Amino acid sequence: MTDLVERLVPDELWTLFRRVVPPTQVIRPQGGGKRRAGDRECLAAIIFVATSGCTWRQLPPVFGPAWQTVYRRFAQWSRDRVWARLYRVILDELGARGELDWSRCAIDSVSLRAAKGPLTGPNPTDRGKLGSKIHLICDRNGLPLSLGISGANMHDSQGLEPLVRGIPPIRSRRGPRRRKPAKLHADKGYDYDHLRRWLRERGIRHRIARKGIEPSQRLGRHRWVVERTVSWLAGCRRLHRRYERKAEHFLAFVGIAVTLIGYRRLNTLLTA
Repeated sequence: MTDLVERLVPDELWTLFRRVVPPTQVIRPQGGGKRRAGDRECLAAIIFVATSGCTWRQLPPVFGPAWQTVYRRFAQWSRDRVWARLYRVILDELGARGELDWSRCAIDSVSLRAAKGPLTGPNPTDRGKLGSKIHLICDRNGLPLSLGISGANMHDSQGLEPLVRGIPPIRSRRGPRRRKPAKLHADKGYDYDHLRRWLRERGIRHRIARKGIEPSQRLGRHRWVVERTVSWLAGCRRLHRRYERKAEHFLAFVGIAVTLIGYRRLNTLLTA
């Protein structure tokens, strides 16, 4: 069990996690009672569910805590926005090392089928079946900077302003924190004049494809990085289909997926 936990939650990731979650008391000071499940074992079990796509009831007992305990810890951390704060820490570490390229950012979205719950809607690209949509902005290297979820029937253009506003102030190698890209690339789904004006007012240059003017073959020259990031999200099998009824739980799994993406890039720097 120890080897599996350490493989899913290496020491470096565990150190970053401890910066956003205070240590819990495992042993009761008065003695007796039931030993509280360790946070590292629960975190490893949650990552296993996210990456393997298994249900909570299918969680193997090798991790130690029962699946009910793991689920309660997951729900608590999701309410406390632990995953967003953890990824913010990883972005700060990457930004301090100069690994974030703000010169050309890209925006896109991906739809997936969903069960009943808030932030779902008929998917116009899937014969009107119920679905949800993941929106994200990534830097020139494909690292997500901001993300959000919505119903599948929400138009991509409606997610641009919230995503840009949602970029947190991230550390830089030199100078103050940064939260604004120099240029933003988008496909024809964002081809609206009011979005161009909104970006110009904030000093963000834009490169939005125009409907009926530019061929689709020219769209991937700088936007392929966000499409690659979407494929990285698919590595988290829990995101192949939305099973979570609660929107905060679905957003939590999206946060876990981007956390793993950012940690792999950071771990490459630490081990180089």
